[in-house]
Amino acid sequence: MSTRFGMTRGKALVIAAVAAIVASTLSASLSTAADGNDGNEPRPDHWGVIARNTIGSPVADLRNGPYGSFGVTGTAARPPYGRGSLGIEVADASTSLSPSSEKVDFGNEVDFFGDPVQGLRRVGFHVFQTGENISYGGTENLPNIRFEIDPNLTALPTDNYSTLVWVPDASPVTNGWSPFLDATSTGYWYLTGNETACNPAAECTLEELKTSLNDGGQGATIHTAAVGKGRDNMWVGAVDGLRINQTVYDFETSGVKERRAG
Repeated sequence: MSTRFGMTRGKALVIAAVAAIVASTLSASLSTAADGNDGNEPRPDHWGVIARNTIGSPVADLRNGPYGSFGVTGTAARPPYGRGSLGIEVADASTSLSPSSEKVDFGNEVDFFGDPVQGLRRVGFHVFQTGENISYGGTENLPNIRFEIDPNLTALPTDNYSTLVWVPDASPVTNGWSPFLDATSTGYWYLTGNETACNPAAECTLEELKTSLNDGGQGATIHTAAVGKGRDNMWVGAVDGLRINQTVYDFETSGVKERRAG
């Protein structure tokens, strides 16, 4: 039997079924896009400015570029992943507090919660450093990687908070993008609460810091992971390709993309 438009009922049913599948797929894609997930990420995007760790009116914004500086060519002239990066701007004397400098953390308060500090194996990032930043605070005036943690030390049972901080060495590139700065072999780490000998003056390696937290108790766990700057010197630049173990976090204007480390 034919329909009014000369199409068999069987063909009409097939077309209707295909249309339903297409509509369902499109709806799922739109829902995924609305959630900030491009379909290639295993979990939602939980990255952003950590409000309680922000002081003053700094900027931590997903942006395109930077490309340059002018006259720079090759790999140093563009972000190491994709087209974007995390732009960071902090001032050194803009608040009525003491110290008067700003601070910002751009991080994730969800996906690393409860992970063991002892499980940190590979950490680091790429940075866009400028000559101006060096003039503001020296060659090591750079952003940090910060993990808020529960130290879980047997000797300090009521101490459930500290921040594990990586301070990079000077970038080998000025006015352009650095190669990967490996936080397991360069720079130094410390705990903000002086829970162990790895305090800001001690300049521990990551392995030394992890050993200092291993006192036979439950083991330190992570609360949050972030890239941050302050409170110290003015800095205007960018970070990309934050690596935590086997995942590289690619900062793009559309969100933070997860890439498998090569």
